[in-house]
Amino acid sequence: QVQLVESGGGLVQAGGSLRLSCVASGRTFSTSNMGWYRQAPGKEREFVAAVSWSVGSTNYADSVKGRFTISRDNAKTTVYLQMNSLKPEGTAIYYCNVLSSWGSPRPLYDYWGQGTQVTVSS
Repeated sequence: QVQLVESGGGLVQAGGSLRLSCVASGRTFSTSNMGWYRQAPGKEREFVAAVSWSVGSTNYADSVKGRFTISRDNAKTTVYLQMNSLKPEGTAIYYCNVLSSWGSPRPLYDYWGQGTQVTVSS
């Protein structure tokens, strides 16, 4: 099993920035592909971004390309999501998870941490 603890959310005006962090424990983090997901009120959880374990390759949802950057620090077992030029539609609870496989947005685990709330005001 893996434990995932997200942090860094908050209230920000449209156009602003936030950096989210996710600390993972209980699994070999350095060989895990990691992803960020979000769930807006009344909507299903959706994939946001992913980073591979090997060479740090990244994937993004079309809605965040060019504005969000995912990265990782294996020494700290932490994955980050730098979010710039935030939009009101980015308001959601953001979660991280291990990816089932590289190239697939599906998470490996069907349980989630508590997430971190991001609210973007217009």
